[in-house]
Amino acid sequence: MFDPIIDDAKSVNSNSRRSIFIYVIIVILALTAFIFLFKNVFADKRTSDASILKNELYMNEELVYADNTSGAKNWRWEFGDGTSSNTQSGTYHYGKAGSYIVRLTIDGDMKVQFPVTVKDTVIAQTDTTLIINGPTSGVVNEEVRLEAEGKGTQFEWSFGETGRVDVNGRTALYTFRKPGTYMVRLISDKSHPVTHIMYITDPSLDTVLVVPGEGERKIIDDIRARLQAIADGEDFNSNYYYLINKYLCGNEKITVAIEQDSNKKSSDFYTYCMGLTFGGEISVDQAQLTISPKASCATLLNIKQHSARTANK
Repeated sequence: MFDPIIDDAKSVNSNSRRSIFIYVIIVILALTAFIFLFKNVFADKRTSDASILKNELYMNEELVYADNTSGAKNWRWEFGDGTSSNTQSGTYHYGKAGSYIVRLTIDGDMKVQFPVTVKDTVIAQTDTTLIINGPTSGVVNEEVRLEAEGKGTQFEWSFGETGRVDVNGRTALYTFRKPGTYMVRLISDKSHPVTHIMYITDPSLDTVLVVPGEGERKIIDDIRARLQAIADGEDFNSNYYYLINKYLCGNEKITVAIEQDSNKKSSDFYTYCMGLTFGGEISVDQAQLTISPKASCATLLNIKQHSARTANK
């Protein structure tokens, strides 16, 4: 005989287990959905920090672009005419007028785009050309000096870090607080705006540049020997352009941090080398290149030297 009470109990237990199992499945699915939503909406959400200087250009103007997205390692700028660039920042000149969409892909997944219009006219030139003289690289918390060359009585400098006019006057002194690539903009009352790209690095994050197949010591000795040759009055051009082409990617405006006789100052590479030729008995003790993790070329040259005349006293 069958006991109905026992059968009813078994049925209740079976239903309870089934209900618990269904409940566990629902909870697991809910947690999975929540984690997926959190990952896509919050965890992987990055904000790009890319920009172009102007979105309306004339045929004789260049597109100036830059990106300072935190943690970015790879860039692909597409200019809408079939041309692209993998640089973090730079300039580009369109061959014909038209409307273009500039697209930037960061690290292969983050995408940003900017509409650009190139007018089929040439912007009227003023009676003077405004030029920015000074280094194209520097380090955080150290003063950068730029000079405006050209006619004018009023000059406004925007260094791209604060979003406003930072300095007024022909000479601009500015200290960057964060590393990055900045578009310095200069406006005068006698000329159209001009730009100057600055690469600012943090020495605490930089690493010594080592050429594949060569040791760090060999590079340091090679650079030091060439600079010493310039200081000793040997052929300037051969030694200067050797260093420019081999170690500096052709950049004559790289920042040089100089320590001499307990004094520290900075200069661009060209000015520093010219100073060696007139410095009088300078002994170059150490010359070391550093490179930013985001850059492919050297961003800073550190020099330690002393005056031979001072040492002989």
